[in-house]
Amino acid sequence: MMASKTPYQNITFPLPDKDPSRDGTTEGHGYLAVPASGEGPGVVVVQEWWGLTEHIRDVCDRLAAEGFVALAPDLYGGWIAHDGDEAGEMMENLPAEEGARQLGGAVDFLLSREEVTSETVGAIGFCMGGGFVLALAAQQGERVSAAVPFYGVGQGVPGDFAGVRAAVQGHYAEQDEMFPPEQARAQEQQIREESGAEVEYFFYDAPHAFHNDENPQGNHRPEEAALAWGRAVRFLKEKVR
Repeated sequence: MMASKTPYQNITFPLPDKDPSRDGTTEGHGYLAVPASGEGPGVVVVQEWWGLTEHIRDVCDRLAAEGFVALAPDLYGGWIAHDGDEAGEMMENLPAEEGARQLGGAVDFLLSREEVTSETVGAIGFCMGGGFVLALAAQQGERVSAAVPFYGVGQGVPGDFAGVRAAVQGHYAEQDEMFPPEQARAQEQQIREESGAEVEYFFYDAPHAFHNDENPQGNHRPEEAALAWGRAVRFLKEKVR
């Protein structure tokens, strides 16, 4: 099945550091969810390798219900993958520096909004997005106060965590073939040693992508997903100020 392009993208925001050698894009697009109160701490939500799907928009809505202003940048420009091969190709075609540029713009945008009550933002991401969450924390330093990667993989995973100032709470799977648990445990220790940040990784008896209740590969595990989500929300509420 070929990738399809969705008609939404309900928010635009300026991107930093325009590079004329690229396609000239100066605006990012994404989905913004605001609490019923009209304000709250800011959180960047980073998509899986599928794109900005209904599931990721639902994650934003769920965070808004918890009192956060949640922005999911659309890193693929509206394109959605429908199978693993297609998703892998789309992920590979997104340069790490371009993903980081869009996420940096999302941080700037949230911190400029009147609805955002926090002086920092949190970041939560899944699969490819989990890798980019760690990159964003390393890139943005003190502007990201909480980083929550779920089974982070892909080109966004940094090799150097010295710039991380956020507290990090990771959620990883014992049955993950894309990022085996021994690699995740080594990464946890690397972040701790290189950054001195507060780091805690949780491990679940589940496969990769266990949080995604729309995962076309059937990896969703409701009990583990609920446990991880509850921990993540509490963490974000504690750390994002």
